[in-house]
Amino acid sequence: MKYLFLLLLCASLSTYAQNDSWKKLAEKTVAFKNEKDKVTLVGSERDINKVKVKCTQGTLELKSITIVMDNGEKKEYDAKGLGVLTKGMSSVPYNVPSKGDKVKHLELEYDSKGAMLVTKKAKVEVWGKKDKK
Repeated sequence: MKYLFLLLLCASLSTYAQNDSWKKLAEKTVAFKNEKDKVTLVGSERDINKVKVKCTQGTLELKSITIVMDNGEKKEYDAKGLGVLTKGMSSVPYNVPSKGDKVKHLELEYDSKGAMLVTKKAKVEVWGKKDKK
């Protein structure tokens, strides 16, 4: 009984830690080629401190993420070291360059992996988080 309680406690804490104030900003379907997408943010989505990408279907190789701010400042992150994302996997969180400004848009470069006739296209979600101070 004690082990069951500990297991449930650990599961609930890990679920809480994973979802703490992350919000979905966009969804994209990746074609079977090298692709670069632009995700324009609107409203409260723009007021974030961190960004991550989650694969919800298929397999893709994340190559780079560029965060562009309202003031024109850009920060490009090389995501090649991350490797390949498969269904259910997320990238590491990337910090927004200037925390006092709002994000204008994100540029994602990736490549879907697999055979066109056999494998489903990759689908990704872009998530953002505003750290509480």
